[in-house]
Amino acid sequence: MATAAVIGSGIGGIAAAIRLAVKGYRVTVFEANTSFGGKMTQFTLPGGYRFDAGPSLFTLPHLVDELFTLAGRNPKDYFNYQRLPVVTEYFWPDGTHLTAHADPQKFAQEAEKKLGVPQKDLLKHLQKVARLYHATADTFLHKSLHRLDTYLSPDVLKTLPALPELGLATTMHAANARAFKDPRLVQLLDRYATYNGSDPYQAPGTLNLIPHLEFNIGAFYPEGGIFAIAHSLVQLAEELGVQFYYREPVLEILTNGNKATGVRTALDKYLVDVVVSNMDVVPTYRKLLPNQPAPEKTLAQPRSSSALIYYWGISQEFPKLDLHNIFFSQDYQKEFEHIFQKKTVSEDPTVYVNITSKYSPKDAPAGHENWFVMVNVPHNEGQDWDQLIQQTRKSVLKKLSAALGVDLEPLIAAERIWDPRGIEQDTSSFGGALYGSSSNNRMAAFLRHPNFTSKLKGLYFVGGSVHPGGGIPLCLLSAKIAGDLVPASIASVSA
Repeated sequence: MATAAVIGSGIGGIAAAIRLAVKGYRVTVFEANTSFGGKMTQFTLPGGYRFDAGPSLFTLPHLVDELFTLAGRNPKDYFNYQRLPVVTEYFWPDGTHLTAHADPQKFAQEAEKKLGVPQKDLLKHLQKVARLYHATADTFLHKSLHRLDTYLSPDVLKTLPALPELGLATTMHAANARAFKDPRLVQLLDRYATYNGSDPYQAPGTLNLIPHLEFNIGAFYPEGGIFAIAHSLVQLAEELGVQFYYREPVLEILTNGNKATGVRTALDKYLVDVVVSNMDVVPTYRKLLPNQPAPEKTLAQPRSSSALIYYWGISQEFPKLDLHNIFFSQDYQKEFEHIFQKKTVSEDPTVYVNITSKYSPKDAPAGHENWFVMVNVPHNEGQDWDQLIQQTRKSVLKKLSAALGVDLEPLIAAERIWDPRGIEQDTSSFGGALYGSSSNNRMAAFLRHPNFTSKLKGLYFVGGSVHPGGGIPLCLLSAKIAGDLVPASIASVSA
């Protein structure tokens, strides 16, 4: 039986392990931490407040289901979720409160009522992004952009006519500002740049396809929270014979000539036929392949944004809030200039509040809520984070207290903080960047590291720092692309 080693048990690594096991490989996953999940872990604060540490939005759930069906299992025996009726509650400094219903028609009605945007204009926009997504996803998201056979595929024939409408020659913000006059709706649509850690004033208009995932397909909530995704997939992987070695970080990828031959940890050397790195591509090369020539142009691409997260146990319930809530800044462009040019945090940041106790009441004591409060910040370059944490905490409390009409600070019964330094240390994400490189130029998708390397046979890459990008769905797709590139083993799971 052919063998494989997977470095890291983030969602991309777990999915890759499953796909290789189904292909007939005996798979071992090496994880530096005490448990699986990467950024997708969970913890509990004193008082009984449970939190998902990292990702909070779940879209394209069929990509998770696919892993179970691929292994001949019924997904519902392992993992269940529901479609959210409301995607996000939006709050602006002028007092506007808009409920972004998942149903496009209801969303358009709300936008007309609250923002004065004609329903037909918003519906036409959502229909357009749906059409463009379906015309391009099979080429740009489901396949490698670094192989000739991708461009010889029949899928390219439906992609080519869509290219002129993708907004490659303009920015997200410019495209949105042309489409809609109301600055609040423009700001709402510009926010989707943050879904891959980018700046809407620099990122190409192509990223305006992202709202399709929420409003045309839907946003979902997994039973048990986001951690349940990783937990259910690890259960599946173990049933398929995948072994997980925790507290055993890989120190080196072993090579012989132009082939990866295994991995070395502090405990042993493991010789395998295939190595898959779910570690950020920068430390993969710098730490695990120090004697191999690195793709310097790729590694030098500008980093994505990071996050400053306050996990708060709140001793009160807020009926006007939902699972996902956004409190916008007054000057969005200034906020992104602080992140990407000044490498600091604006005094008036946009604040995201995720409250899983709205759907999982056991995540907080009765009458309380668990608030995951996040601000987009630059990746770590040695900033004075201790000072920025305190400064931003004051700004966040001021904004939320004003918007909700309550003094919020006395309601904080428990607190924990995760900043870019901790994200970097805990997840090996270079600089704490959440999505590897940013998408702040029109060629960014092609400059991401591919899911393989032509320099070393048998070495593959998955996760948010490589193609097609960060976030749960794209990490799952990275595993699909890498899995498709790995040759099938002589043995198979069914055998």
